[in-house]
Amino acid sequence: MADVFVGVGSNIERERYIRQGIAALESCFGELSLSPVYECPALGFDGPDFYNLVARFSTPLSLEAVFAAIKRIEFEHGRAKDAQKYSSRTLDIDILLYNQLVVAKPCQLPRAEIIKSAFVLKPLSDIAGDLEHPTLAKTYTQLWKEFADSAQVLHRVDSFTF
Repeated sequence: MADVFVGVGSNIERERYIRQGIAALESCFGELSLSPVYECPALGFDGPDFYNLVARFSTPLSLEAVFAAIKRIEFEHGRAKDAQKYSSRTLDIDILLYNQLVVAKPCQLPRAEIIKSAFVLKPLSDIAGDLEHPTLAKTYTQLWKEFADSAQVLHRVDSFTF
């Protein structure tokens, strides 16, 4: 079984699409562990604020099969096939970790945004704080404590329920 962590985000009808995305992930992969939901401004473009969280699940599926299933879930929930990296979206799901695998295809693992983006690192540290980053030999709690980009503002959304 592979231990998989995915980042989930939305800034278009964000409560609706986050709930639908989580339901689709549960339907596909089974029981999920979820971080709190965080709100943050769009990075790299002007747009509505995002809701973001990290989900964890275990699966016997290969990385390629997980990647294909996640892309299907995104498209079934309104993600444009030609969506630009820095643009608003109904549902964005990115594989952050697949076990401790380090690869470039079908997606980069560990995902670079883990150490660059507060909206990924903070929720990951919430649910996998003691886990070590595959290449940095530091836990996600340590990485969050050392995170230096104070311009990236996060607000925990305690009112969000699934």
